[in-house]
Amino acid sequence: MSEHLLTTDEIAAVLRVHPKHVYRLLKKGLPARRVGSEWRFSRDEVLAWSGGKATPAMTEPAPEAASDADAPPSLLAANGDIAVQVLLRMATALGPPLLGLVQADKGQAAELLRRRAVLAAGAHAGGFPSHIGDDRVARLHLVEREIGFVRPRTAAPFSAKELAKKRLATRPTTAGVRAYLDEALRRAGLDPERMQQRALVLDSHLEVVLAVAAGRAEVGLASRAWGERAGLAFSPLATEAYGLILRARDLGDPRIVRLCEVAQGKAFRAEAGAVPGYDTAGAGDIRYDA
Repeated sequence: MSEHLLTTDEIAAVLRVHPKHVYRLLKKGLPARRVGSEWRFSRDEVLAWSGGKATPAMTEPAPEAASDADAPPSLLAANGDIAVQVLLRMATALGPPLLGLVQADKGQAAELLRRRAVLAAGAHAGGFPSHIGDDRVARLHLVEREIGFVRPRTAAPFSAKELAKKRLATRPTTAGVRAYLDEALRRAGLDPERMQQRALVLDSHLEVVLAVAAGRAEVGLASRAWGERAGLAFSPLATEAYGLILRARDLGDPRIVRLCEVAQGKAFRAEAGAVPGYDTAGAGDIRYDA
């Protein structure tokens, strides 16, 4: 794996300067990478730029840098959201470090992150933890997305109460979007558990929209982004923030830095922002949840 990137304070120690002076050096060309609103630095690049001046104390890796043995694999766990697909494709086009995708809903992804089986996990409103174990969690914001019901364009709109008469394609209980469906069912006087027992339960938004498009279900719970891509009509239930959660101590990992750089870029914001049901304002921001 590539070297772990250093924080502003750590690179200030390398250069034997006050941390505030690092920001002055940035204006003079000090090589750095943006991670949300923070800067991260390659020790080798900075030393090459500065002529090799370093303190003996910084000849060892930074104390928070993960060893290769401790580093999680180059994988993201997410439900196949279109924003994640765009992010990974653009990151791959830049070359190594490369990352792969593990199909998982919100609950499964968070568990994989806890076990350090993945580097980052897809998460959305209601699923942004502040910590995983003793580790502080940071969030890479990608989009605000619309969640609701998809149906064939030839089908008439319906009320939540009419769902009792529909063949419904939905998601497992571990999927965070189920909370919106369950709330709508309760407001309509329907039992979410009973509806779930008779519904077609599928693992991703994509599988839901394909089931509706193929006629295996009359209505499905999915994002507008996937519904529009499958040519389906959409009725909104909620708008929510969607992004990737990761351990804050991994923010210096070059693979995370790559994802941040792509998400902050104009190309990602333009392509993902053109997808119906997405708002990319703030894409690439690093956020910390209470």
